[in-house]
Amino acid sequence: MFEPPYVINAVEEIPSPSLVIFRDLVVQNLDTMVRLAGDPKRLRPHAKTHKMPAIIKMLAARGVHQHKCATLVEAEMIAKAGGQDVLLSYPLVGPNIKRFARLVAAYPDTVFRATVDTQQAAQHLAEAARATGLKKPIPTLVDLDVGMNRTGISPLGVLRVAPVICQLPELSFDGLHVYDGHVRNDDLATRTEIARGIEEEAVTARYILQDQGFTVPRMILGGTPTFPIHASAPHDAMECSPGTTVFHDHGYASRYPDLPFTPAALILTRVISRPGRGKVCLDVGSKAVATDPAGDRLRLLGIGEYALGPQSEEHLIVETSAASDLTPGTPLLAIPTHICPTVALHRRAYVVENGQVIDHWDVTASDRLMTFEIPSGQ
Repeated sequence: MFEPPYVINAVEEIPSPSLVIFRDLVVQNLDTMVRLAGDPKRLRPHAKTHKMPAIIKMLAARGVHQHKCATLVEAEMIAKAGGQDVLLSYPLVGPNIKRFARLVAAYPDTVFRATVDTQQAAQHLAEAARATGLKKPIPTLVDLDVGMNRTGISPLGVLRVAPVICQLPELSFDGLHVYDGHVRNDDLATRTEIARGIEEEAVTARYILQDQGFTVPRMILGGTPTFPIHASAPHDAMECSPGTTVFHDHGYASRYPDLPFTPAALILTRVISRPGRGKVCLDVGSKAVATDPAGDRLRLLGIGEYALGPQSEEHLIVETSAASDLTPGTPLLAIPTHICPTVALHRRAYVVENGQVIDHWDVTASDRLMTFEIPSGQ
């Protein structure tokens, strides 16, 4: 009943609101990611988008064994799914420092990498590693601030942190982490110019370190909007870390038509009431789709012109000239504007291929507790 590429033959078997993943489109997106990177070893996808073991295994089948994440639970999910190499790019503070060391000890077959942007952060990480009795140094990258103004240190200030890492036997200096999420220019030429400037900053920081005798094994650059740009750069030791590209979403698809990806994770919603005056009420509230960024939170398919109205926890009002045709129970598909936090709102996704529901994928990394921290019996 839905139009290609979104076909579901037995939609009555899927409750709403539900996260629905079109597997063939995911395959297409993953293959495109690898092709753009040029080599699977240059790709380090961010797991914050999908949070699913199934995606880790699909990436492994394509030779991608390096991953990036933002939470300890995402890091554990990757390790349990067979991921060989995990970068935790989020700053470790408070109890999370010891929790990270415990995670490293719990999964000795996986390489876990950390980031720091101060001498104190490196020292605290080393103390936790020592207290936990880790057998190997933790590979640790210096986080650079290239304009995001969120975390990181100036590229010209790397010599304030890298030498400290090298002096701590519990850590090993592992390179530079460079996130440029602030580069969101709609115009590709402008985005490319800014991204190339960021690459130069990263390379300059690398040269500064190399001139002082430091080895810089890797530079991990970028997010989704700059991914194809960085992927085309000739610099050695560069890894690209897009995330949204796995599923893509309406926000990036509408803003960056140059990105060669297709939204592959949608929300199945249904009409639950017709309040009249050309309006319908859907069951896709704020507990089913992300409420950021500002503006429309989703794009509805198959009903022509519409305007989104108020949204509450379980309801969304839509004004449309097609209201008279949308009787209660009518299923609709919606492309989330921001897929990453949308996925985190669901515990399980329905997987569709060739119009059929073929599987269910658990969203295992949407929790905050690692499995060995959950009390027995829960």
